[in-house]
Amino acid sequence: MPDTSEAYLQIGEVAERTGVTQRTLRFYEEKGLLRPPTRMEGGFRLYSEEDVSRVEHIRRLQDLLGITLAEIKEMVEAEEVLSELKAQYRPDSDVSEKKRQLQKAIDVVSRQHGIVSQKAEQMSEMKSQIEERLRTFDRWMVELERAERKAPVA
Repeated sequence: MPDTSEAYLQIGEVAERTGVTQRTLRFYEEKGLLRPPTRMEGGFRLYSEEDVSRVEHIRRLQDLLGITLAEIKEMVEAEEVLSELKAQYRPDSDVSEKKRQLQKAIDVVSRQHGIVSQKAEQMSEMKSQIEERLRTFDRWMVELERAERKAPVA
């Protein structure tokens, strides 16, 4: 049984708070992204605030590193639209029709560019944060090595 001094949440509450499904929580557990939760006597999963934070962190990473299914759908549909436009193109069409098709292609590719640009910007921000951590760790290592050299030998 769990320590009753800490508040525990059931799977439905965690799903609601984090915006994932119960199935996703079980998937995270199965894949080792989330440690196996504490269980009540009846086998119900119980999650701590630490578990909730971990799920939220996983979600942030998914959002940052991944492309959602909706974005994938939009990217694939864009390619289909471009293929249709290419198939419909006729060199002898009037200028207004060519401009209409070209504007549609520009709109579609602009949406694709927006998706990719947003991900690239988020990745760049994450990269900067990680680089700052590395610089801090390197600085700490230099300080420790300096202190070690100055320390009297026992």
